[in-house]
Amino acid sequence: MRRIYIVILILCGMIGTSCISQKKLSYLRDVTEASADSINQTYTPQEENYITRGDILSILVNALDIEAVQAFNMPLANIQRLGSRQVNASSGGGSLQGYKVDPDGNIDFPVLGTLHVEGMTTSELKDTLTHLISQSVNDPIINISFLNFSITVLGEVKNPGRHSVSRQGMSIFEAIGTAGDMTIYGKRNNVLVVREDKGKLEFARLNLNDQSIFSSPYYHIRQNDVIYVEPNTARSISSQNIPFYLSLVTTLGSMATVIVSLYTNALTIQSKGTGSK
Repeated sequence: MRRIYIVILILCGMIGTSCISQKKLSYLRDVTEASADSINQTYTPQEENYITRGDILSILVNALDIEAVQAFNMPLANIQRLGSRQVNASSGGGSLQGYKVDPDGNIDFPVLGTLHVEGMTTSELKDTLTHLISQSVNDPIINISFLNFSITVLGEVKNPGRHSVSRQGMSIFEAIGTAGDMTIYGKRNNVLVVREDKGKLEFARLNLNDQSIFSSPYYHIRQNDVIYVEPNTARSISSQNIPFYLSLVTTLGSMATVIVSLYTNALTIQSKGTGSK
């Protein structure tokens, strides 16, 4: 009977340890309506990301005079209509082409040649191109976007991996949302962001429960950021491991039964031997 109680205590301990409080599963626990003013004093909206090496940019130049801007677009590309972002190869059916930022942070642009774009926002590059092209074309209209904007989310999320992002200025919460949100085993107070900036790696730990996150330079995600959600201590005895622990307890229980039986038999034999004397 005592052995049964011990097994029950072990199981209760496992279940109790694996339970995660509802409080630990929430985000921004310290944020209230009253704290909004203080948050907005330090919060800086970010609508654009900085161009970095390896980015692929879509840059389309339009104008009322279509013929005048053809030289400033990708070779073999014809703009269908003013304001359109679609590009077809002259042979028909071509896909959208882009300018890849080389290891020196440059792109090769038709007519203008080599341009250093690393560190610029798309708006800043647009202003630069508008100024340069305006010397040859009246009122050029320039559309710029990222063709390969993506982030990597790893660890305790529902869909880890590399995810394409369609909008700039995405927050850390939206980024985790693209991966299906955290699992119940993700640490919400210690999320790692790895970022490469001008050839150097940067590392930041974010507490998604603290309102100070809104003033962090890592609150807004950039191209190629890696986000790692660390597992909490409950992961080690999660439901995925319960069958292992149950099997272990069963094995230990069987061993205990055998040991008790051997011990009981030994006592019985000993008592009989003593009685016969």
